[in-house]
Parts: sequence; structure tokens; C-alpha cells
Amino acid sequence: MASTFRDECLGLTTSGEHRCLIIGEVAQAHDGSLGSAHAFIDAIANAGADAVKFQTHIAREESTRREPWRVKFSPQDETRYEYWERMEFSPEQWRGLMQHAEERGLLFLSTPFSKAAAEMLAEMGMKVWKVASGELGNLPLLEAMIGTGRPVILSSGMSDWQEIDAAVDLVRANGNSLAVLQCTSAYPCPPEKIGLNIMLDMRDRYAVPVGLSDHSAKVATGIAAAAHGAEVLEVHVTLSREMFGPDVVASLTTDELRQLVDGVRHVERVLAFPVGKREASKELQPLRDLFTKSVVASSDLAEGTILEPHHFTLKKPGTGLTADRIPELVGNRLCRDVPEDELILLEDVVQISAG
Repeated sequence: MASTFRDECLGLTTSGEHRCLIIGEVAQAHDGSLGSAHAFIDAIANAGADAVKFQTHIAREESTRREPWRVKFSPQDETRYEYWERMEFSPEQWRGLMQHAEERGLLFLSTPFSKAAAEMLAEMGMKVWKVASGELGNLPLLEAMIGTGRPVILSSGMSDWQEIDAAVDLVRANGNSLAVLQCTSAYPCPPEKIGLNIMLDMRDRYAVPVGLSDHSAKVATGIAAAAHGAEVLEVHVTLSREMFGPDVVASLTTDELRQLVDGVRHVERVLAFPVGKREASKELQPLRDLFTKSVVASSDLAEGTILEPHHFTLKKPGTGLTADRIPELVGNRLCRDVPEDELILLEDVVQISAG
């Protein structure tokens, strides 16, 4: 079996299984606390996900001090710029987070929001790039990422087809492995705006692995995406719905992340083993014998009885003739005595000549 996008991202030659890469997105849920960031790594690993993802912000490199709030949620930050400053970690702290993730068996990802952030992550040896929806048209940043030759995951939540086409062409021209995610930038995203149909359109349009960056805060959405062939699934994660932060309402708890992982893996096994109806019926024959019914005598019947419909009833087990065989018995003569409730078989009757 050929290696999948997940295999390549995780450094596997081939896992022998066609599995979805499941990413637990921390984003800014750590609220600038390094300890909380490490706690998220452990929680996401314990939930069984494949990867943990952060966002690497360097305020002076990505924003002006006039950047407006999307939602003014922080009582301690006067401006959006100050909030980004508070979200920053040093290169040494990022290396510590990456090391911790790798020790827990997780792929470490962090989305860069500036060329300086991308260069720092590249120097650290980050293995896979995740491009944020708002950065798809940022060609200098894209070029800095794809220039490393590493796999790229493109999110598309704020882009039209033309902009996605251009980004895909740029990645392909450099020869990087590529996956494209359907994403709706709504927090939380209502079910009628998820757009799994767009994910399928992307697969047809680009002939690459596709997936979903999900903000619905519902386990069922990711499971549905997996059932539709998603090869990458990214969900925001929170340790509790009572935590502080703008993304909590669009996140799964770590308990829900575990449910998602279990559900997706179950769906993958279902899809990996198509079943033929004929073969399934043969395997279920012992159960049919137990739960279906056979033709039996409704009362004691003497040898020579000319069988009529009232001589039969149907009772378990199903080891004899089925109900559809009754017409073959009616009008024929019994060649032996058949006690009540005993099976009546074709060899128990003699066909009466029509003449």
C-alpha cells in the first residue's frame, strides 16, 4: 500500500492503513502561558490525536499598532497588538514545546504569521507547514515556507477559488506535498455553512488530499468529514468550556477530542472493509438458524394426509423450509406421520399426479 499524506507528515514509510491526520489546534487557548501550552500538548496526546498545532505570532513582524480587534475579549490588553505581544514565546520556548510534543508522539505544528516566524520555525526543523486562511494570498510568506521542501497544508476559509488556485499552483511548482482544507471562518460555524461539498469539489479540482478545518465545536462534524474521505482534520481544542479566550465557543474539549478520534478511527475501519452481501449472508447463517422460522406441522399429521395451508405454521429454529416453500408442499401427500411442531421437509411428501 502506498504511503498516505498522514504517513508522510508523521515520517512513516507506510502505515498499511489509510488514516486521517487529526490535528488538535491550540491556537491562542494557552493565553500566553507557557505552562498551559505544555498542558495542552499532554491533553491532546492523551486524546489520541496525531498532531498538536499552535500559532506563532511576532507582533512587530505581522501587525501595526492600529490592527483592530475582531472581538474585544481581553480585559488586560488595551490593543490587539498588545495581545499578540503577550502571545509570543521565545525561540527556546518554542523548541521546548516541539521537544515535548515529539516526546509524546505528536507531530508539532505552528502556523507562522510572518516571514520571521516562518524562518524561526524552519530553523527549528518543523516538519510540516500549515498555512492560515488569512495568509493564503501572502506570497512572500508562502514562498518562505514552501522553499523548505516540506509538506504544506493550505486552509481556505477566507479565499475564493482564484486565490486558492494560485496558492496551489505555487506549492505544486515547487514540488511540495500538499493537502487543501475546506474551512469556514465563523466561530462557531453553524452546520449549514460547514461546506463538506466544497471539500469534495477541492478533491476533484486539485487531485490532492483534502480535509476540513472545523470550527463547529461538534464531534459529529469531523466524523462526517472522515466518512466523506477527509485525509486531514483540524479542530480547535479547549481544556474546558469555562476557559478564557475567543476560540472556546468554536472548540472541542479534550474529552470530545477523544470521542472524535475514536469515531474517525471507527469510520476508517468501516470504509476499509467493504462487505459483499452474499458473503455476509453466509457468515450469518448460524444466526439465521437461530432467529428465523421454519415450516412445522400445526398439529399431529398422519401419513397419507393431503396437505393444506392450515396444516402448517412457522416456528423457530430456522433450520428447515422457509415460508416461501409452503406452495411446494400444499396439495401433496405425507409419506410419514409428522407430530405437531416437527419440521416438514420436501422428502416427507409424495407429489400427487395431476392425472
